[in-house]
Amino acid sequence: MSSLTHYRGGAVFTSDVQPWAESIVVEDGRIAFVGDTVTADAFPVDETVELDGAVVLPGIVDAHTHLVSLGESLTQVDLQDAADVAGIQSRLGQAAAAAPDAARLFGRSWLFSALGGRAPHRDLIDAVVADRPVYLHANDVHSAWVNSAALAELGIDADTPDPLGGRIERDATGAATGWLLESAALGLMLDRLDGLVSDAEREHALRAAFDSYLEAGVTAAVDMALRESDLRALAAVQAEGDGTLPMRVAAHWVVNRTGTTAGDLAGVARAIELAAEHPGPWLRVTGIKLFVDGVIDSCTAAMRSPFADGSRPDALWDLPSLSAVVTAADASGLQVAMHAIGDAASALALDALEAAVAANGPRADRRHRIEHLETVDAATPARLARLGVIASVQPVHSDPAIQQNWRAMLGDERVERGYPWGELADAGATIALGTDAPTAPYGPFANLYIAATRRSSSDPSLPANLPANAMAVADAVRRATRDAAYASRWDGELGVLRTGAAADFVVIDTDPFRDGPEALLGATARLTVLAGAIVHSVDGAAVRASRATPA
Repeated sequence: MSSLTHYRGGAVFTSDVQPWAESIVVEDGRIAFVGDTVTADAFPVDETVELDGAVVLPGIVDAHTHLVSLGESLTQVDLQDAADVAGIQSRLGQAAAAAPDAARLFGRSWLFSALGGRAPHRDLIDAVVADRPVYLHANDVHSAWVNSAALAELGIDADTPDPLGGRIERDATGAATGWLLESAALGLMLDRLDGLVSDAEREHALRAAFDSYLEAGVTAAVDMALRESDLRALAAVQAEGDGTLPMRVAAHWVVNRTGTTAGDLAGVARAIELAAEHPGPWLRVTGIKLFVDGVIDSCTAAMRSPFADGSRPDALWDLPSLSAVVTAADASGLQVAMHAIGDAASALALDALEAAVAANGPRADRRHRIEHLETVDAATPARLARLGVIASVQPVHSDPAIQQNWRAMLGDERVERGYPWGELADAGATIALGTDAPTAPYGPFANLYIAATRRSSSDPSLPANLPANAMAVADAVRRATRDAAYASRWDGELGVLRTGAAADFVVIDTDPFRDGPEALLGATARLTVLAGAIVHSVDGAAVRASRATPA
């Protein structure tokens, strides 16, 4: 027997055609009505939750994250605000002393600017922790800094060749220095660590990520760059839930370049199999993820002009290889998501998508995506919009507090067109917001604050990062809900509060629409509702529930 619950008398931002409402009536996990309270009061409800004017948003959809890695990062040594090498060493020493029996030590989010112009080197870690392997993920996760014990555990020595698309940094004698870039970190290192971390540990990390997201008001996420070990964890947690997950997940299967067409296409074939096995609604393999280039901080992004140090690395794929994979995925109906940070990389990604359209013919709703788009050439925004390609961006990456090295590596006028959301919007492109956690904090309200101000969420006193590219609060919320859902083929189901949609929403304790984006800095989720069920509530939240009196 179905029951009805009336969430009554709030300031409900719907992200829909009619943007504001007062009440939501929920039945069997779906919205039966959203609109004015007088009409909602006429429904024969079983329970009423008084919102007392609180702001309600559709459940946040994180359009780009890494769930298991996020869960793992919650217990790693946080190095992002370590100001220098001494600060990093101090934290590592303290963590090692606090966990003397840990087989290895993990840290995250160190910034190149903290190294004072030095390159990461194993000796700097060995000086404080030499008795066990130490793995430190850079803030962008595209490189890792490890100690001598970790190099030995990974089997990396002077004779180890660089993996395709990656680099093991070496000194003048050829010895590995402990700095691993791109596929040396994202492939060689992660592949080895996969065998050292148990499935039970990954499942624990995944549950921690889900709990953190629900407490933050995020009700759906796109796991970008799914691997076999991640999938095992998701499947295990789903089995515990009798076919459900704690929140809705769409996933893009990572396809790394192998050096052969057959090997590359085997990755697409695996994604096609998984899409058939996991069609949703709780876990859906929706597409593939390709890394077209690296990142600006370590000068591995593919740029049209050299970096400040004179380097100009190639993209990780050439056009024929990339086009073959994109065309095969497109023909099968998979979504294609391509990591492209440099202006040459995004242009190459669009070339491959145009080749796929030419090969496979017109189709109304491809829903392909480019991830990050931190720098673009002048033609890219219009090309993106014309092809219907979604711009998937992460405002937290533009936080002024972490931009020092990013700006220095470019060192010219390209800095003045960084994170060009205004250009993308003006061209008519659909923009979806995510966090790319754990490369950045997962909290949605800090992400929205940066989107709406281009200021730092950790140090709002810093000057805004090209404020002309900021979004209105309402636009930022739509792009983190409705447009993020659209980017993941959840449109009409998630990201909007309308009759028939899933009853996924969050009640927050501030009003950024009335009080401005600064209200987002202190915002928290007081109540998170997923499929009509309250999955998170804060004691003392301004909601009051009452049961209807039986007639």
